[in-house]
Amino acid sequence: MATAQTVFKRYEKKYLLNQTQYERMLTFLNDYMKQDEYGLHTIRNIYYDTDEYDLIRTSLGKPLYKEKFRVRSYSQVSEMDTVFLELKKKYDGVVYKRREALTLAEADAYLKYGYQPLKNGQIMHEIDWFLNINDIMPKVFIAYDRIALFSEEDPNLRVTFDHNIRFRDYDLSLSSPAYGKKLLEHDRYLMELKIGNAMPLWLSQYLARENIFQTSYSKYGTCYTNYLFYKKLAVINRPDYDYSLQKGGIYCA
Repeated sequence: MATAQTVFKRYEKKYLLNQTQYERMLTFLNDYMKQDEYGLHTIRNIYYDTDEYDLIRTSLGKPLYKEKFRVRSYSQVSEMDTVFLELKKKYDGVVYKRREALTLAEADAYLKYGYQPLKNGQIMHEIDWFLNINDIMPKVFIAYDRIALFSEEDPNLRVTFDHNIRFRDYDLSLSSPAYGKKLLEHDRYLMELKIGNAMPLWLSQYLARENIFQTSYSKYGTCYTNYLFYKKLAVINRPDYDYSLQKGGIYCA
């Protein structure tokens, strides 16, 4: 299992770009940054929440402190492939992420049946504590195609572009193909700047010159607000109706 970063502390700034802005931005950044070794790749996530979606509902209220839990993979995985258990917190604008790398089999045994993995250090203790105080379960699968760039001069600077963001709230498995309902139009890209402290001057000047402005966008939050909330509301209003999901769609009021 390859060594991977497990602790992150940074600011994350988000921007929604159209096709032209994306192409111009990528061309500009190529003079300052390099694409990572993965190239264009697909990230898969399973987000966990309570039955009433308490975690995402709290997060959408923009509190000073918020947290979420997800399991992530960087490919379609089988039992012995690596996945990451991620506990992500945000306090006063700063993002703190703690994650542990396990095999899919270890993660399933831990999350479904409570079997502790051989790795049982500080990060697993933090995840244990979070799961013990929150009655959560897998709620939604979200995948997207990503290009990531890094700066050789500033190791804390990364820029990612996410495209083809899609979701489903059934077949919640990282071993399944990354299909689902689209969250963004085909010509829209979510750019995230991940910085340790201040944004480089050359980057802030480009954003200002191109009229690219920071936005508030959450993949899981958008999924809940635009789809899952209405499905939950429909189930409450018509509990006798069969709302079992079929591949390729989701009920939406």
